[in-house]
Amino acid sequence: MNTPTRTNIQVQRIRAIGLTVTNCDRSLDFYTQALSFELVSDISVEGQDYSDLQDVTRAKIRIVTLRLGDELIELMEYLNIKGKSIPSDSQSNDLWFQHLAIVVSDLDRAYAQVRSFPIQPISIAPQTIPPDNEASAGVRAFKFKDPDGHDLELIWFPPDKGKDKWHQNSNCLFLGIDHSAIAISNTEQSLKFYRDLLGMQVDSRSLNSGETQARMDDLPGAKVQITGLRPSEDGVGIELLDYITPANARPIPTDWKSYDITHMQIELVLNDIEQVVDRLRQNEVQFVSSRVVQFTDRLLPYQQGCLVKDPNGHAILLVAE
Repeated sequence: MNTPTRTNIQVQRIRAIGLTVTNCDRSLDFYTQALSFELVSDISVEGQDYSDLQDVTRAKIRIVTLRLGDELIELMEYLNIKGKSIPSDSQSNDLWFQHLAIVVSDLDRAYAQVRSFPIQPISIAPQTIPPDNEASAGVRAFKFKDPDGHDLELIWFPPDKGKDKWHQNSNCLFLGIDHSAIAISNTEQSLKFYRDLLGMQVDSRSLNSGETQARMDDLPGAKVQITGLRPSEDGVGIELLDYITPANARPIPTDWKSYDITHMQIELVLNDIEQVVDRLRQNEVQFVSSRVVQFTDRLLPYQQGCLVKDPNGHAILLVAE
């Protein structure tokens, strides 16, 4: 990947995080009841545009959009194709790992609530980052899996950490989505993609290790370099998780498709999608979409879309509104 010259390319914001699910009704019940998401829309799409976007022949997709606070997720069920399940032995350092960090106002109450639903814990229990980690000291978190095996995190920020919005007076237990964290193999390689090619900004760095991290990830000896990225309009961010140990990370299999349940896609709103696509092609980024799709049916909240893969195979949906 070439190092590009600086341009005016910018990721304005992350519009939503999409998750392929086995059954939208089951996932809708879980996210609304366990985590207090609210239903925004429920549509079904099909046709050549959607097939070209996801590189899936005769794609027929039900898309349920949910909101928590200011943030959106999309539950995507392929109605005519049965996808592969998420490997049952998945770990946080596998390169397909990706989680949503859901901010809560009271971690103990939120933990008690989600434990009453069919989740699979990752963390042994809620963990508190120790004082010797200056960047994250006092942050509390608990990681778990939803009914499909998608990775989620409950996170609580002490008064001196996190965005101001997470500390405003609120009677809500579940507040919104702070970031999506993805496992990567090389920080600098990923920064060339997200920072240099897409124009995101680095806003935090930390090195997490020790017993707290091991208990949080259920990974003995876990040591992870974390780099936080934000788009120009702030909002949801991306965290790059570069596991130094354990070092035996498994790559994303090349035959995984958008209809497989492992699939998650980060939807990036761009100021100039054509310029971005040209830049990515010049830098030999992997494209899933056969073209920049121009949507004419107006079912989706954006006019153009193009699906690409980051250096480790995570799905990134570029959109223009």
